Amino acid sequence: MAEATSRKRSRSGGGASRRAERTSVKIETAKYIQRNIPNFEVLSEEALDVIETNAETVLAEIGVNFVDNPAALQRWRDAGAEVEGERVRIPRGLAKKLIATAPSEFTQHARNPEKSVVIGGKNLVCAPVYGPPFVRDVEGGRRYATMADFEKFVKLAYMSKWLHHSGGTVCEPTDVPVNKRHLDMLFAHMTLSDKPFMGSVTDPTRAQDSVEMCEILFGKEFVQDNTVMTSLININSPMTFDDVMMGALEVYAKNNQACIISPFIVGGAMAPVSVAGTLTQVLAEVMAGIAYSQLIRPGAPVIFGAFVSSIDMNSGAPTFGTPEASLVTYGAGQLARRLGLPFRSSGSFCGSKIPDAQAAYETANSLNMGLMSGVNFMLHSCGWLEGGLVASFEKFVMDADQLGALHGLAKGVPMEEDDQALDAIREVGPGGHYLGCAHTQANFKTAFWKSEVFDYKPFETWDEDGGRDTTAIASDRVAHLIAHYKAPSLDPEIHAALVAYVNEKKESMSDAFA
Repeated sequence: MAEATSRKRSRSGGGASRRAERTSVKIETAKYIQRNIPNFEVLSEEALDVIETNAETVLAEIGVNFVDNPAALQRWRDAGAEVEGERVRIPRGLAKKLIATAPSEFTQHARNPEKSVVIGGKNLVCAPVYGPPFVRDVEGGRRYATMADFEKFVKLAYMSKWLHHSGGTVCEPTDVPVNKRHLDMLFAHMTLSDKPFMGSVTDPTRAQDSVEMCEILFGKEFVQDNTVMTSLININSPMTFDDVMMGALEVYAKNNQACIISPFIVGGAMAPVSVAGTLTQVLAEVMAGIAYSQLIRPGAPVIFGAFVSSIDMNSGAPTFGTPEASLVTYGAGQLARRLGLPFRSSGSFCGSKIPDAQAAYETANSLNMGLMSGVNFMLHSCGWLEGGLVASFEKFVMDADQLGALHGLAKGVPMEEDDQALDAIREVGPGGHYLGCAHTQANFKTAFWKSEVFDYKPFETWDEDGGRDTTAIASDRVAHLIAHYKAPSLDPEIHAALVAYVNEKKESMSDAFA
């Protein structure tokens, strides 16, 4: 009797231990994705030649505008471009020649070296949503974002296994003055997470602040010799480079920090309605922007960017997850690889107002297209809602969970002896089952990707548990992750120096909300 009781307790203890292991929060970050599957290519070599030729024609004959930036115009003159007013016409072959000094891949260092990422090659680095002025959750609905919301997103990104990057402006904290909020956002990324992050681009002085804060965090010499930020430089399509974005680019390139040179394309509004026409404009804009970065500092790390959506011709609203946007993204990936550059595109794009079926379909189309098109840096990989106007807490954890499926698909089909499983097939034989065989017992914990937010229970159990949908489950997961958050350690002297820098900068200027 005593032996039977002992056994029962042992089994119960083991079950409790396993349940505790399943429900405990582990701060684990998967390594960035390394593809073992081929990229999906939609353009022939002849089509690529035509698009490249047409892009060179756009640069040489139509040109691009560099507005309110006399220094940029002079740099282009010195490089051999034709400058008329603010219009820059770049002779055939010049942009390509300048681009040749840009690296095909680079390492972005995190303050935790284990979380540094390599951008380029067959790698895919996933970063969160960027830029929404609104946030949404089941408790508060849709509302303007605050700094507390921003910090909560940074914590969720830090806690998310499949996210490799902390991102940048994961939401726009509207309760902090415009001219000071970049300081608080950077401080949050640097102290609440130890993953790589992005710098500010809303003004050249804010880009410089970003560099100086990184010099405190990493050391000045390290920053000059290594890349510790990847920042987003949007082109005002069609074919216009403004002084604010170019000023930020100049600061980052000069300091050896990476920039994503990215047209902002809504097909039919900022680019032609045709896929080939859009690709021509995207390539021309990217080539001009990347060439300019190399005029600032040859060898400065850059990423070929392409943010692409189509448009609803009735409402004028951008649409996502569409075949046309996918075709542009696939083609842009091919063009980026032709130039030997890392590629940024895709994300958890959707136009839906809430995390519903529309959001799921559009997001799934966009994420899978990103993986298959050879994207190296995926901004907006989780949390995007309402065409980028809203960052959703529930959708953030749903999307971050789905990134795990991308990791699994990218592995391809391993063909080691254990993967071939002949011993398992021999052991089970005809008419048997594999649930208890040695191969299954040895591999079942890692054989299949498993969602953290999907419900796999039978109907009766699901119904007894309240019949919750995915949004409700995701809401609980957000609360669970935040409740178990613990900040990564940081040298107290570095922390104090960052606090002092932020306070001094804030005190040196009056608040501005525009």
